[in-house]
Amino acid sequence: QVQLVESGGGSVQAGGSLRLSCVASGYTYSRQCMAWFRQAPGKEREGVAGIDTDANTSYVDSVKGRFVISKDNAKSTLYLQMNSLKPEDTAMYYCAVDLLSAYCNRWLWRSPRTYGHWGQGTQVTVSS
Repeated sequence: QVQLVESGGGSVQAGGSLRLSCVASGYTYSRQCMAWFRQAPGKEREGVAGIDTDANTSYVDSVKGRFVISKDNAKSTLYLQMNSLKPEDTAMYYCAVDLLSAYCNRWLWRSPRTYGHWGQGTQVTVSS
């Protein structure tokens, strides 16, 4: 059974940093497209960052230069380092995996429909 468990969320002031983690289990980790999404109240779920088998990364424009997605295959863990946080980054953050694709499509990685498995989410709140 595929499981994704996020952690690392919390409350910080604007300009602060957080590192989110997502521990995966139930499948052979490493050769998949994985991503971080976020969803704020009343808004659609948004793709934030994606990473593939070769550690190629993609980011939504609003987080470029501030967030870094990475993975540790030995620990089956996906990370999201978030720096220079802004109040508009406040949201529930989810990790997701597409078990059918070793590489992330340059457009489809941002679509929630691409991913068949999701974690339960971790809340990030940034105050001004």
